[in-house]
Amino acid sequence: MADVLTQSQIDELLNSFSAVGSKAFEEIEETQPDKKAKVYDFRTPKKFTKEKLKVIDGIFENYSRLLSSYLTGLMRLYCKVEVLQIEEQKYFDYNNALPDYVLMSIVNLGIEDKDILDTSIIYQLSNPIAYTMMDRLMGGHGNFFDQNRDFTEIEVNLMRDILTKMIALLQESWSGYFEIKPVMTSLETNSRVIQTIAPDDIIILVMLEVEIRNIKNTISICIPAINLESMMAKFSDKYSNRINKRFDPEKETERREEILQGIKNTPIKIDAVLAETQVDLYDILTLQVNDVIPLNVPIDKNVMVKIGNNLWFDGKLGIKNNRKAIKIDNIYKN
Repeated sequence: MADVLTQSQIDELLNSFSAVGSKAFEEIEETQPDKKAKVYDFRTPKKFTKEKLKVIDGIFENYSRLLSSYLTGLMRLYCKVEVLQIEEQKYFDYNNALPDYVLMSIVNLGIEDKDILDTSIIYQLSNPIAYTMMDRLMGGHGNFFDQNRDFTEIEVNLMRDILTKMIALLQESWSGYFEIKPVMTSLETNSRVIQTIAPDDIIILVMLEVEIRNIKNTISICIPAINLESMMAKFSDKYSNRINKRFDPEKETERREEILQGIKNTPIKIDAVLAETQVDLYDILTLQVNDVIPLNVPIDKNVMVKIGNNLWFDGKLGIKNNRKAIKIDNIYKN
């Protein structure tokens, strides 16, 4: 059995450890003086990596371009839309930051996949952008007047049609990643009555900045993190299967042959140009039968054969089977 340490031995051991430990910490601080600790919230850990957020950013960059074109054509004014930020936060924080009167629509993404829960997102249009659009669509110049009131029934019905078309553009922006069929299920003017997302649920908040004339404000899209995580997992599996697919040389050769065969059957217009010359308009108007137009080329010059605007061949003009023909002399590499 091991000997029991005395109190003096224990004190000496602790003192030596403290001295060595403090020295070790001093050495670490000297070698890494500029390194700072990052704050990490263990209660609400981040669910999405930077790579996943970049994918979402690419989706909504595409949506921004589509929305910009739509709004420009709708209001006959130049409208610019771009992604302002994408962040992960609690729905409670997002909802508390909204004003009392706001246009918020509940959108069902219409995902036909049994492995993914029914996904509803919140599409919110800021009041300055909404009032600017309504002023323009009702015959005004697209000016914004600060209004601290609820929306009228006429205004809500007008914006309902516009928001329906804006939301429908989400389908095209997601088409390269996931098949969705977004449908607006309801439109609310009070953010406090919406109960589709629990206050403590994590969301992905996409902020789009909209610029119409001298008015700048935002459109926010709130997506539940748990649903988006399932969608991203499906997309990742599909993408990895596509990458890991084995390369089959025989199938690749067959595919190339099919493409080439389809191209071979494409009709192409070919022009044979003997010569080009300039004639006065008076001479054209006075031309008669049996008149001769001299060309500024030698009689033995080859005929140019063009496909489109490019010169591909030249050759001798002749006759074959009682038809005009050209015998190819030279082939030009384009």
